[in-house]
Amino acid sequence: MQYKFNPYSKNIIFFDTEFSSNDPYEGEILSIGLVKLNGDSLYLELDHKGPVDKWVKKNILPTLNAEKVKSTKAIKRIKKFVGKKKPFAVTYVNQYDIIYLHKLFKSKNIDDLPFYWIPIDFASVLFGNGINPKSYYPSDKSNFFKELGVDSSKFNLHNALDDAKLLREVYIAMVK
Repeated sequence: MQYKFNPYSKNIIFFDTEFSSNDPYEGEILSIGLVKLNGDSLYLELDHKGPVDKWVKKNILPTLNAEKVKSTKAIKRIKKFVGKKKPFAVTYVNQYDIIYLHKLFKSKNIDDLPFYWIPIDFASVLFGNGINPKSYYPSDKSNFFKELGVDSSKFNLHNALDDAKLLREVYIAMVK
């Protein structure tokens, strides 16, 4: 199967978040990983004192080990890292990541975010190219990473930075 596509722009940043709840009304970002196309990266863990879902306690909290930052500091560091060019934010299944990013920035309009206002959902890219979006998971038996030459074993699943790095690697392999 052919896994290649031709992207519209190179002005992109890959990102992933881990959050306290799948309920966007209650949850908050616990960690965020951002990776530029050139490989530069930023990883932040946010100070969170509120409740967390049971799944998060088991699968996410044990992986968090960096210094926690307040949301105001996280916003400043993200803006500095992203720069002023308003890149497209590329995420795998962007619904949660984008909602939580908007919550972090307390965005009331599209100019509040350092990213272009239309996020790129990589699951939709896969779907549009005839690839089952569920096959993106490293544990899926129909996973296409090996065919792309991507070694997913070097990434820790559900670590925001590793998930963003993996997304970048898969993306690059698909646009070669």
